Amino acid sequence: MERIRVLLVDDEEEFVESAVKRLVNRGLEAVGALSGMQALELCEEREFDVVILDVRMPQMDGIETLKELKKKHPLTEVIMLTGHGSVDSGIKGLQLGAYNYIMKPAKIDELTKQISLAYERKVIEQERTA
Repeated sequence: MERIRVLLVDDEEEFVESAVKRLVNRGLEAVGALSGMQALELCEEREFDVVILDVRMPQMDGIETLKELKKKHPLTEVIMLTGHGSVDSGIKGLQLGAYNYIMKPAKIDELTKQISLAYERKVIEQERTA
């Protein structure tokens, strides 16, 4: 089976490094980005199946990044990472095409489960539009 390609976007470097390691240890192909702009650049260079996107980031927040990402890569599934104060942003993300949102701090098992579900949806959408 093809490995799921995941991009994790968060401005907290330590979180990105440890989460990427943990996702790789679970058999995913995971890469990190520390900003929305960096995430969009990476998405131009290669394809990702699922993007995990923090809502609160400096310069370009998760909602802005989601809008730009969906314009160019409509089949890439996005999971929003949201803190307690930004549940509204998670819901707004869903309205803009995100697959789901997860509260921070996210347990790695919950994250991998959501990644798998989002990937399944992407595969179904690809087959539907092929």
